[in-house]
Amino acid sequence: MKRFDIYMSGVGGQGIGLLSEAVIRAADHAGLSVCGVDTHGLAQRGGMVESFIRIGGEVSTPLVRKGSASLVLALERTEALRAVEAYAASGGVLLYFDTLWQPLDVRLGKADAVTVGDVEEACRRLNVRHLAEKRDLPDVRMQNVALLSRAAKEGLIPGVEMKHYRKALEDLLPERVLAENLKVLEGQ
Repeated sequence: MKRFDIYMSGVGGQGIGLLSEAVIRAADHAGLSVCGVDTHGLAQRGGMVESFIRIGGEVSTPLVRKGSASLVLALERTEALRAVEAYAASGGVLLYFDTLWQPLDVRLGKADAVTVGDVEEACRRLNVRHLAEKRDLPDVRMQNVALLSRAAKEGLIPGVEMKHYRKALEDLLPERVLAENLKVLEGQ
């Protein structure tokens, strides 16, 4: 398989760590070579959290170069805009959960909130296909699993199928939350 680079972004507390680990394990369950790394420094403060994943090909480092990600996953609209502008490759895909966690500069009135139109315009300008996920969930902490569900249904990661994502969640989640998360994964 040709190398496939993924960049993920979100706000601390949204579950980027689980999302990243689920993608890595799903790729592993699919028999693909995979390498990834997360940043956690600001996670407890509501700051930006990012993950880098490289699947297939020869990988000597998990870091994804700016402007080279085939897939950008974001758990929040402001982070989606930042991530697509910095990391998406022309012809790539942005999948984001359409929610807005107001950044400090917006709360202080120093910046406008990012709109869906802002994200769409950036994607048009950069030649990036964009997909927004928005659905009611039993728990907002399941937004990461909703993105996995959409990625599986759209076939966004070559060689990784729904059964691989399911197995990854079975590996990672405790029994008390697994069943509800699997329902979200399978779109129920």
